[in-house]
Amino acid sequence: MHVVIVGSGIAGLTAALHAHEAGEHVTIVTKTALGDGCTPLAQGGVAGVYGPGDSRERHAADTMDAGAGLSDPAAVDVLVRDGAERIAELIARGVAFDRSPDGELLLGREAAHSRARIVHSGGDATGAAIARALVAAVRGTTITIIEQAFLVDLLVTEGAVHGIRLLRDGVESELQADAVVLASGGAGQLYAHTTNPLGATGDGIAAAIRAGARVDDLEFVQFHPTVLASGPAFLISEAVRGEGATLVDDDGRRFVFDSHPDGELAPRDVVARAIARRSAAQGGPVRLDATALGADRLRERFPTIDRVTRARGFDWSVEPIPVTPAAHYLMGGVTTDLHGRTNLRGLFAVGEVARTGVHGANRLASNSLLEGAVFGARAAAALSAPWPAVADGQVPSATVPRLASDRDVDGTASVFTRATLQQLMWDEVGLLRTTRGLEHARGLLRAWRAGAPAPASAAEHEDANLLLLADATATAALTRSVGVGAHHLEAPELERV
Repeated sequence: MHVVIVGSGIAGLTAALHAHEAGEHVTIVTKTALGDGCTPLAQGGVAGVYGPGDSRERHAADTMDAGAGLSDPAAVDVLVRDGAERIAELIARGVAFDRSPDGELLLGREAAHSRARIVHSGGDATGAAIARALVAAVRGTTITIIEQAFLVDLLVTEGAVHGIRLLRDGVESELQADAVVLASGGAGQLYAHTTNPLGATGDGIAAAIRAGARVDDLEFVQFHPTVLASGPAFLISEAVRGEGATLVDDDGRRFVFDSHPDGELAPRDVVARAIARRSAAQGGPVRLDATALGADRLRERFPTIDRVTRARGFDWSVEPIPVTPAAHYLMGGVTTDLHGRTNLRGLFAVGEVARTGVHGANRLASNSLLEGAVFGARAAAALSAPWPAVADGQVPSATVPRLASDRDVDGTASVFTRATLQQLMWDEVGLLRTTRGLEHARGLLRAWRAGAPAPASAAEHEDANLLLLADATATAALTRSVGVGAHHLEAPELERV
C-alpha cells in the first residue's frame, strides 16, 4: 500500500513511522521543510498519567471539563488510555524529557489540570525536542520525503480519495496513493494576532471541504492568553502560570479571579477573555508577574522564554512583562472516527487538522501533542483495515458554506487582502463575538469569495483557503447560537452598533 502523509508535525511523523514499520510504502509531503510547523514551536509539554495521586479518570475528567462538556467521551478515553504508550515511544525514539536528580520525570501543572501531570523537555522546548527526534527517526528510514510542496487538492473519485494534487516550484502534479493522511495542521493565520507560523493557512481542511469531507466545530478557536505584547508574537507558556506567575492589571490586582475561582489557572478561554476585557478597560496590556520565581528558576525552567524576553528588553525576574491573547489552536477540523478515518474512503486526518472530538469547545493544555501522537499511531494501524460502513454516507457538515448565487452575498465589499481578512476575523470572529459582528463578517467574506480570481501561485491558494475557512468559521459561529467554551457570544446589549 502506498500511503501519502501531508504534513510533518508530531501527528504526521508518528503516522509515517508507524506505517513504515508496518511495511507500508510511505511518502511524506510537507509544505516547507521536514519537521517545520507548529510542533517545534510548542513550549508546553505532553500531558499524561505518570505517577501516584493521578489517574486516567482524573485526566479524562479534566479534559471533559475544559471542553465545556462537549468532548467525545470515547475519544477522550482513547487519548488517556493510549497516552502512556505513546510517551514511552517518544522516549524510546530519543526525546529526553526533563528529570529530577534521581531520574524521575519532572511533572508540571498547567491551567485546568487538577494535578501536575505534564512532562517537558529542555524546560520550555518540548516541541523542538520531539520534532528533532522524530525527524531523525524518519530520515533513518526509506520513507520518501517531498519538501517545499503545496497541497492544492485531494484527488477524489466516487467518494474515495486516491491521491493529491501538488504545486512545487510553480508546477502542478499528481501523486497517486492508496490512502492519504492529512496532518497539515490548523489555520492560525486566519487572525491578525496568532502564535502560529506563517504556513498555518488551513490548506488540509480547505482541500477536505472541497473534496466533500465533513468538518465540524470550526467555531471553536482557542486563543492563548499570554503572548508577549512587544515585537513579533512570542508565546509565554502556560506553564509559567503553573509555576506560580500571576496576571495583574495596572493597579497590581489579580483580576482573573473576577471571572473564575481558579484565577490564572482557569481554562484558557476564560483567562483569555478576562485579559482582553481588562486590557480594553485600562487601555493597554495587562502584565504577567513571574518575579516571585526568581532569576535562577526562570532561567533554568524557561530558558527559551528567558532568552527572548531579555533580548526584547525585559528582565522578567524583576518586572512584570506585558502580555496579550493571540489565536493559538483550532479545536474543530475534518471530522474523524477513533482511528482517524473520515467520511471519504481512503482519507484520514490526524493532529490539529482533525476534529477527533477530544477537545470539545476548549482544548485542555498540553493535550495537543499527546493527541497527535495517539491518533497518528491509530490512523497508521487502521490503514489496512476494512473501511467501516458507518463512515460511509455522511454528508458535508452544515458549517461549510456554499456560494450558490449572488443572493448569498450581502453588503458592499472592501478590497480583499490577507491582512484585511485577518483583522476582520480578529474583530468579529475572535475572542468576543456578537451576532451582528458575525453577520457582518460573513457578508464581507462571501463578497470577497465571490469576486476572488482562480488561484495560481501558492500564496494565492493560501488566500483562497483562508477565505473558505473564514467563511466556514463565521457560518459555524452563527449556526451555534448559544455561546460555549471558546465560542463566546456577548449579551445582546453589548453588541456593537
